[in-house]
Amino acid sequence: MNFKKQAGFKTSFYFYTEEKKDMKFNTKTIHGGQENIDPAYNSVMPPIYQTTTFKQSTPHGHKGFEYSRSGNPTRNALEKSMASLENGAYGIAFGSGLAAIDAVLKLLKSGDEVISTSDLYGGSYRLFTQIFQDFGIKFHFVGMENAADIEKHINGNTKLIWVETPTNPMMNIIDIEAVSRISKKHQLLLAVDNTFATPYLQQPLDLGADIIMHSATKYLGGHSDVVMGSLVVNDEALAKRLYFIQNASGAVPGPQDCFLVLRGIKTLHVRMQRHCENGKAVAHALKSNPNVDKVYWPGFEDHPNHEIAKKQMKDYGGMVSFSTKAGTLESAVKVVENLKVFTLGESLGGVESLAGHPASMTHASIPKGDREKIGVVDSLIRLSVGIEDIDDLLEDLEQALRS
Repeated sequence: MNFKKQAGFKTSFYFYTEEKKDMKFNTKTIHGGQENIDPAYNSVMPPIYQTTTFKQSTPHGHKGFEYSRSGNPTRNALEKSMASLENGAYGIAFGSGLAAIDAVLKLLKSGDEVISTSDLYGGSYRLFTQIFQDFGIKFHFVGMENAADIEKHINGNTKLIWVETPTNPMMNIIDIEAVSRISKKHQLLLAVDNTFATPYLQQPLDLGADIIMHSATKYLGGHSDVVMGSLVVNDEALAKRLYFIQNASGAVPGPQDCFLVLRGIKTLHVRMQRHCENGKAVAHALKSNPNVDKVYWPGFEDHPNHEIAKKQMKDYGGMVSFSTKAGTLESAVKVVENLKVFTLGESLGGVESLAGHPASMTHASIPKGDREKIGVVDSLIRLSVGIEDIDDLLEDLEQALRS
């Protein structure tokens, strides 16, 4: 896709991040893309620039910032950090993950078509089918476990492939490198929702993706106290177009929220390590529990795409889904109602463990028949395994399943 330069685009809207190639990920979470942005006092953490506007010496005579919708120093620091984590050149922050997806879809026009994985977050599905479909954009929802299956859905109107991996909530794994070969062959954009994996576990730009999306509300923020989204890209023309959309549409985060996510990123690596450790223990415990039917976690050797997960991910994450042996809505509801350490609630990726019922919560906007085709049955429970003591988590699941 070609992206024309936008009239009135200012260089302060985007920020190129140059990193030393030998800086390891754990160091990047703390220092990546960061520099002293407060020369007055040399503060270690970027200050919260809680201001809407900036003084100008003459029209357009400013120090890089004019108005906080267009750019803010605290958001600038966060966007650089996000780009650094994904080995990208440009980071773009939004008021929510859905706002970030909305910006990607605004790259398209009426008549364009999108191929999306069939197993995806319910909010993404709702945005696709109930908002952008009405503007003449056509969506195809297909299983992508075998990347070769994607190609038969491509036609002259196809412009974008949308991938989640691991998928929400079935934990399916999609081969990003294989999909990127297909997208490049047909000159399509490839966007990857990297929310579940985080850049700690996989970096889709390095595997050939064009756009990475995060619901920064989740693991990047990590403390269930902020709602935000982000995009990371390498192509300058694409970045300029997305920054134009960010500024023109205005779905930007405030400086306080940017500060909170930047603070969260600084512990991403240590949190993700514990999420992975606890997720593995929970998955294995559930698999041996007599009251559990199926467990969905890409770390199992019998997971359909385990070898791909092993190739493109550093570890297998803290998200685990399972269905009850009874196979009923009532059994799933009883389990989540009886949890004591796990909290029943929307969202994921916080330090605390959360449990959700996808069919009635995160994926309720997907019609029941379509949900069940991809495995989101009434007895399915999704866990976001936190960083508490693993013995307490295992005991809590055991007692709830006995109920």
